[in-house]
Amino acid sequence: MSGGSSNTDPQELPVDEAELLRVCRIGRAQGLKGEVSVRLFTDEPEERFEPGAVLFSRDGSTEYVVQRARAFKDRWYLKLEGVDDRTAAEALNGTELYGEAWELDDDEFYPKDIVGLEARLRTADGPVIGTVVDMTDNAQWLLKIRLAHPVGDERTALVPFVEALVPQVDLDGGVLVIDPPGGLIPGVDRTL
Repeated sequence: MSGGSSNTDPQELPVDEAELLRVCRIGRAQGLKGEVSVRLFTDEPEERFEPGAVLFSRDGSTEYVVQRARAFKDRWYLKLEGVDDRTAAEALNGTELYGEAWELDDDEFYPKDIVGLEARLRTADGPVIGTVVDMTDNAQWLLKIRLAHPVGDERTALVPFVEALVPQVDLDGGVLVIDPPGGLIPGVDRTL
């Protein structure tokens, strides 16, 4: 751990909190020399955990510098600078670490950019299906959409975030287009 402190004036934060993305949550200490296990929230752990990479607390006021990282049996373990014993590692249990947003290709999106978009049927001017309220990564990315017109007890729908079903995303327009097969979204018939 280096740089920053909880007493840092918000005007002097090293990064803009709004541009930070959750990368991992620290779990239990591993061994006696300050290594910690982490739960991943990134698709790019190799890049995020390169030696010298800087991660931040949620508000950006505290920096954590990766000294080394390793993967073992689908788990990641980090050694952070300044965390040199088991006691220091245990004190970080539950801490979430954030990284700066990277420039993405035109066909890539961060979940935070998708949440809040209006979902429309088949075209950007089509009928409103609802609003994206969450994005989850199970076996694949899923959009959770709060339906504009709930059907019975069904107030939300899950839609796989794949090009065949979500052919258009317009961040500037605040809209994404969904072309669902019949039965995927309650109340939305394929023939509409």
